[in-house]
Amino acid sequence: MYAVMKTGGKQYRVEPNDRLRVDKLVGEPGTTVDIGDVLMVGDGENTQVGAPLLAGASVKLEVVEQTRNDKIVVFKKKRRQNYRRKQGHRQEMTVVRVAEIADAHGKKATAADAAPKPKAKSKKAAATDAAASDEE
Repeated sequence: MYAVMKTGGKQYRVEPNDRLRVDKLVGEPGTTVDIGDVLMVGDGENTQVGAPLLAGASVKLEVVEQTRNDKIVVFKKKRRQNYRRKQGHRQEMTVVRVAEIADAHGKKATAADAAPKPKAKSKKAAATDAAASDEE
């Protein structure tokens, strides 16, 4: 099951057990945050779309850590006017893990139900595996 949710002015397509970085959410690591702004929920054959939000649907996120993004430097200059201004900004972010997705009918998909995603092999590891199978 997947959902399209909205938080921090952005939309995210999430599945159970996904990790993502969103704009700062209130909560200590280990706490659960409930997001009610769900735009769409789907599970392969059934898709529920809100107009604009899907009533009764929710996404539960587990806060993993509170962190900050890389610094953005804002530099303003007007040539030949001796005008220079430099300012920096680091956006506060929250790393979250999707714990549960609930659709409008009460059907739920949890992280425990989700099959673990296979890790992508690097090109080097894939070439080594291919060479090993050729030798046999």
